[in-house]
Amino acid sequence: MFEAIEELLVEYGELEARLADPAVHADQALARKLGKRYAELTPIAETYKSHQANAQDIEAARELAAEDPSFAEELPALQARKGELEGKLQQLLIPRDPNDEKDVILEIKAGEGGQESMLFAGDLLRMYLRFAERQGWKTELIESTDSDLGGYKDVSLAVKWRGTPQPGEGIWARLKYEGGVHRVQRVPVTESQGRIHTSAAGVLVLPEAEEVEVEINQNDLRIDVFRSSGPGGQSVNTTDSAVRITHLPTGVVVSCQNEKSQLQNKESAMRILRARLLAFAQEEAEKEASDVRKSQIRTMDRSERIRTYNFPENRLSDHRTGFKSYNLDQVLDGDLDGVIQSCVDADLAAKLAGPGN
Repeated sequence: MFEAIEELLVEYGELEARLADPAVHADQALARKLGKRYAELTPIAETYKSHQANAQDIEAARELAAEDPSFAEELPALQARKGELEGKLQQLLIPRDPNDEKDVILEIKAGEGGQESMLFAGDLLRMYLRFAERQGWKTELIESTDSDLGGYKDVSLAVKWRGTPQPGEGIWARLKYEGGVHRVQRVPVTESQGRIHTSAAGVLVLPEAEEVEVEINQNDLRIDVFRSSGPGGQSVNTTDSAVRITHLPTGVVVSCQNEKSQLQNKESAMRILRARLLAFAQEEAEKEASDVRKSQIRTMDRSERIRTYNFPENRLSDHRTGFKSYNLDQVLDGDLDGVIQSCVDADLAAKLAGPGN
């Protein structure tokens, strides 16, 4: 572990020297890149410095204890501190998810259960909106297809950080665990006999891609315009403002019709398309890399049932981590911290237990 740290400290020193050079800041893109890497290495450098100071304190306490036994009383606390610092260093050395600082596009689609699943999709949307509000994040409804009873057949939501997140503290770092099938057990509003039904909705979380991250050849796109349908104002059903974009090489199709203008709908569709293509490219890269460790938590497989929302028992159960809570009403009101933290902890434990750790 310490050999790896020594190499990173050399890099840290080189970065510090380069960032002190005014010529570097003439290239803003380079300065941002170096600054980002410097910020990533700073916690490692500072923790290692504390570890070295702690080691000196332990050595001094042992030497002084030979002359004054009272110094021996300090050793247990110093040894405990040593273990804490080594554990923190081990965690800091785990390779970061390169998307952790990114904003996300979150898609919710109704699944099995007809109208009830569409209502549940609406409940999930409200849950994520309230959670984002609690975190101080910005949200933007990009695209939605409403159902007759007030839910959604599908809905796309952009969630963005206000300002610049610290390394590893972006929105993807928290919401990436939400991808998968969410199951609900409750008595539907359409059920006259009071029987409990099981329905499901799929959630897909994508890191939002910058234009420079995903190169899209305009010749690879087929763009169709059509007349919008559903609620949306006077322009609906009167102008061809809805846009459907097909990325021919991958077959990815994105449609947007929420905005009144064709240009706005095209811009929204391109945002979703870039995010999907970035996720597609990263998935392909992971398949090709033989040494990629498959996380037990971070799978984006939409067929995986990750969580159950049981209304009669007011219970939420996460099937990946074993987490259970009996405050489902509060969870649906945006109190997601407990279940997300259980995923973060399980993911970290899996990485620490993996090869090389």
